[in-house]
Amino acid sequence: MLEVFMHDFPKGADLHNHLVGAIYAENTLRWAAQDGLCVDLDHKAIKSEHCAQGRGQMVNAATVEADSRTEDSMVNSLSMRNFHPSADVASGHDQFFGTFPRFAPGMGITHEGAMLAEAVTRAADDHTTYLELMISPDIGALIQRGQKNPLRGEDFAAAQTSYSPAETQQFLTQARQETDRMEAGMHTLLHCGTPQAAPGCGVRVRYLYATLRTLSPSVVFSQISGAYALVRADPRFVGVNIVAPEDNLVAMRDYDLHMRMFQFMSGLDPQVNLSLHAGELAEGLVPPEGLWNHIAQAVRIAGARRIGHGVDMAYEQDASATLAEMARRHVMVEINQTSNDQILGVRGNAHPFQLYRAAGVPVAFSTDDEGVERINLTHEYVRAAETWPLTYHEFKDLSRTGLEYSFLPGSSLWARTAPFRPVAACAHAGMRPERVPAACATFLQQNEKAQAQWILEEKFAAFENSTNKNDLFRKK
Repeated sequence: MLEVFMHDFPKGADLHNHLVGAIYAENTLRWAAQDGLCVDLDHKAIKSEHCAQGRGQMVNAATVEADSRTEDSMVNSLSMRNFHPSADVASGHDQFFGTFPRFAPGMGITHEGAMLAEAVTRAADDHTTYLELMISPDIGALIQRGQKNPLRGEDFAAAQTSYSPAETQQFLTQARQETDRMEAGMHTLLHCGTPQAAPGCGVRVRYLYATLRTLSPSVVFSQISGAYALVRADPRFVGVNIVAPEDNLVAMRDYDLHMRMFQFMSGLDPQVNLSLHAGELAEGLVPPEGLWNHIAQAVRIAGARRIGHGVDMAYEQDASATLAEMARRHVMVEINQTSNDQILGVRGNAHPFQLYRAAGVPVAFSTDDEGVERINLTHEYVRAAETWPLTYHEFKDLSRTGLEYSFLPGSSLWARTAPFRPVAACAHAGMRPERVPAACATFLQQNEKAQAQWILEEKFAAFENSTNKNDLFRKK
């Protein structure tokens, strides 16, 4: 009953979702077979090259697709399905991050439209209104640029000046064209704009440019600089993130430096939104001092408006002050329960979800990531209901919070959020389309974020009127 209820429950947004990780392994294997790619059965990995049949443990992906036992083994390798620690893979952490290089070769640019179509189709089925997907079009150009232009100390201004305007423009053009092709492919596959349009066409999508934190400083800065430029140039990109294992040797060594890079770039353009992976760490994964300040640095130095994960908050130095500052500045935390359990072993009351709520820090649920984790946002809502004593109205506010702290442009529908109260123009509209006052209609027309929030409220009204679901959830 809880699963049925939460599946139909309207969900505002999934704000922490890497597009490459949102794809199910079965589809990646199918694309590899279509492209004639090789699969290394020894290492359970898709390879980027073509190969002939019968080369030992290197076989055509079509052969894998044709044999259910081999395909099952590959799906397990390319996701968290059926994972159990072993001598080969000792932890969920290693399995999760190890899947990406094993499946990435099957995701050539010719399949990006299908990837986006899969993401929005699942979101629509899951009653999720909005996706903010992490993607990195033409990131190779930024990596090469960083390799050619070394960073001297922390002279970020000199590095910024060293980048050729023509080279930067070429990156912007290529990144926008890749995104155009991806969206066009999705529209074609889902028949968007036609009478046969699939439900996924109705899901709003924006992008965060995902930079990689495990490379040399000059390469990381080049990525961050390019990401800022793309956000300025293309309104589909609404913010910047930094990804890859936070406990990686380079990521730990250069963490403070990376935060100062963001600080410098935000000084040049403070309008660029940041949602940063920070505190995706747990006791024992790194030395104690590694848990002391990553979230605080992301908030105070980099200026992040959202934190992805934030799992190690209880171990940060002066955590109470950081929590108070996050509450005062309305810095939201993206809560990824299944990911935090599988990667870090943090679950239940060991998770800081209730710590953030008690401090008044806004939180919302997200997936990180559907395909690798083999879950959806419904799963995260069900898991929360089974873990913490949350009421229906608290779940409703958690759903609203996702959209409220999205980086969609425009003003919010909400004048306040604790409790949620609409702006004056829409205060008497009753969230019903036939009762929208002229002032509210004008406000919605001018603000895309408010439009998305209004639609969510309409969905809540329909959901609550469809059956006596409030009573069902209260009894549960």
